[in-house]
Amino acid sequence: MVKAWAHVGKGDVSAAVVAFDALSKEAGMQGFVMYHKALALASVGDFEGAEAIFGEAAAGAAGQTRRGVMAHAVVLAQLERHDEALTVLRSSFGEATDPELDQMIAALEAKEPLPFTLVRDAKSGIAEVFFTFAAVLQSETAADYYVLLYSRVARFLRPDHVDALLLTAGLLENLGQNELAIEEYKAVPADDPAFHVAELGRADTLRRAGKEDQAVEVLEQLARSHGDLAVVHSTLGDVLRAQDDFTGAIAAYDRAIERTSETARVRWILYYSRGIAHERRGDEAGSEADFRAALAINPEQPQVLNYLGYSMVEQNRNLEEALEMIERAVAASPQSGYIVDSLGWVLYRMGRYDEAVGHMERAVELLAVDPVVNDHLGDVYWAVGRQREAEFQWSRALSFIDEEDTDGEADPDRIRRKLDVGLDKVLSEEGAPPLKVANDL
Repeated sequence: MVKAWAHVGKGDVSAAVVAFDALSKEAGMQGFVMYHKALALASVGDFEGAEAIFGEAAAGAAGQTRRGVMAHAVVLAQLERHDEALTVLRSSFGEATDPELDQMIAALEAKEPLPFTLVRDAKSGIAEVFFTFAAVLQSETAADYYVLLYSRVARFLRPDHVDALLLTAGLLENLGQNELAIEEYKAVPADDPAFHVAELGRADTLRRAGKEDQAVEVLEQLARSHGDLAVVHSTLGDVLRAQDDFTGAIAAYDRAIERTSETARVRWILYYSRGIAHERRGDEAGSEADFRAALAINPEQPQVLNYLGYSMVEQNRNLEEALEMIERAVAASPQSGYIVDSLGWVLYRMGRYDEAVGHMERAVELLAVDPVVNDHLGDVYWAVGRQREAEFQWSRALSFIDEEDTDGEADPDRIRRKLDVGLDKVLSEEGAPPLKVANDL
């Protein structure tokens, strides 16, 4: 592949075409090679030849990547086929645009020329080879340090290759090299269309490195410079929610929802995230309204079904509806221990203790060291008269609690009290309804 691009650098396009065609005959290489042949032809102004490859889908999977689709659109624009270029972009990205795509779409709609800059010369073509290899290897879950070799070479050959930069930064972050990743993200110029992507990545890396305040500062600055992007506000909301600033998170989600089309399916995520913030702030009505809005968009989303259903169980209301929601969530996500736990817990709250046992035991199999799930199984065992097993589960739950984590749902003092006097006495002390079935022991 490098040799083929070297022929381009020497001005011998015919030799380059021969080299690309020879390589395309190797097993598993055709799409990859034809994609680079199209780029090479476009780089020397043969847009008809490039379109012949893109138009027949000969570029394979590589041509369907973001860079491949954008290259195809520019090739069509160079041939003054602007409407076809718009169709290519919209069929590939739909409403999922960003500043760079928005700029391209605006230029195409205005019938303005689009220069072919994805590959400018042979050196940048070779850089693209290494970047394409890196992207393919990453999608095949190759080791990050191995992929990093290719992305670093691409960056060395073409320092302004922003996609290679972002890939490199992400790989470094995955390898725990947070400071190096941050420096990579900072290398994207503020006037680059991908600047907001780099800043979102830098904020995430800062958060992972335990520098939450700096992450918030980056996102707040980005909200001022790129305030029209919903993803900036939703990301800020996520970070603020993780810091227990639920009021700030709700305000950020409000801004994200305002900037998201009413027909965009992604709105369910925003409603769900805001609903969690409302719930954590104690606003049950606001939380339920957001969860139901999310379900109106994505009715079978298991996380939303479970969260709303479990919330109603904890509030001891609408238990039949909660059971129906949680059963749908389990059907969609049967390997989720938290959702299976919710099913056992709603059955327990409904007094259907025997039915609850199997689901709670399954939840503990899936989440063996979770204190809440073990505590719930203890309560269910107690309700069916298996008191020693209940005490064992409560003791297990107690051993898994980090008592410095004050946000944990499992209350160590309450569990100790159950171990001392039993669940019936604790419920009586709390003024809660007694168990619906008397213990046999």
